[in-house]
Amino acid sequence: MKKVLLTGISGYIGLHCAVELLKNGYSVKGSIRSLSKAEEVTKLIKNEIDPAGKLEFCELDLLKDDGWDEAATDCDYVMHVASPFFSKIPKNENELIKPAVEGTLRALKAANNANIKRVVLTSSMVAMLGDIMGDENINQNSWTQVNAKNATAYLKSKTLAEKNAWEFVKDKKMELVTIHPGPVYGPTIANNLSGESMTLFKRILTGELKQMIHASINMSDVRDVAKVHVLALENEQAKGQRFIVATEKAHSFPEITNLLKSNGYEQVGTKVAPNFMVKLLANFDSEMKGMMPYVGKKYEGDVSKTMNTFNWTPVPFAEMVFDTAKSVTEVLKTQN
Repeated sequence: MKKVLLTGISGYIGLHCAVELLKNGYSVKGSIRSLSKAEEVTKLIKNEIDPAGKLEFCELDLLKDDGWDEAATDCDYVMHVASPFFSKIPKNENELIKPAVEGTLRALKAANNANIKRVVLTSSMVAMLGDIMGDENINQNSWTQVNAKNATAYLKSKTLAEKNAWEFVKDKKMELVTIHPGPVYGPTIANNLSGESMTLFKRILTGELKQMIHASINMSDVRDVAKVHVLALENEQAKGQRFIVATEKAHSFPEITNLLKSNGYEQVGTKVAPNFMVKLLANFDSEMKGMMPYVGKKYEGDVSKTMNTFNWTPVPFAEMVFDTAKSVTEVLKTQN
């Protein structure tokens, strides 16, 4: 049985990856920052599938060397999902950049030391935005210019982490595959709304968020993201490639609210914030500032290569939106 070291197993994407790996017969060693979380994560995974003795944990920190080599020693593959994310602009951009870059290199070094054949790395479409001027046609050859105006700490963290990863494997036998989702939505396994994706939908569904920014990009269903991560582990055509995992075309954020409003979610607001207002507020609000690379812009990703390589079709946009809303609504009921 092949074993996968899965970093960031307790996260939104990580939990889905763990379930998908177990469904496909892999054994999973999940990294968490504290082993005290192991019981909780196990319970969440058991709600989806019985691990049947194929789930174990190790304690790893993106900013510390401790334990990485030992964690990788008995594994066949590494799936590096762990990476810091929050939409607000941090006071010091290295709060995001340093753990993203250093954590990625720690995962790759451990994999290389353990003679692991392939690493699948979670990158992002935000590492593919070109000069961040919008109306970009994004493909596997696209890179975000980290010195561009409005390049936020998060964009820099994902781009620099991935660039460092490709540089690291240049002269190694080890193979690398990178997975590039857009904004990720879909059902939560964690049964909480603490992540950015779930928080956004909670604010939309409760009417707290009354206006959406005008921005368009391909969006991703977390189930698709997990599925392609697993498919990328052993597909021979995938080695050395970058794959966009998202809807076939770009969708705008107001499309989400309009779809929900027209399907019975009465509290949802459908107003669109004027671009000038968002840009003005960005001078005072760190969360608004984090939205600046996208405001008034459209980024269109080409997913044909991913579809062809893995014989995969994305979850339809409407299905993703309704399944996310249903999941968030169910969690909200348990909290009331």
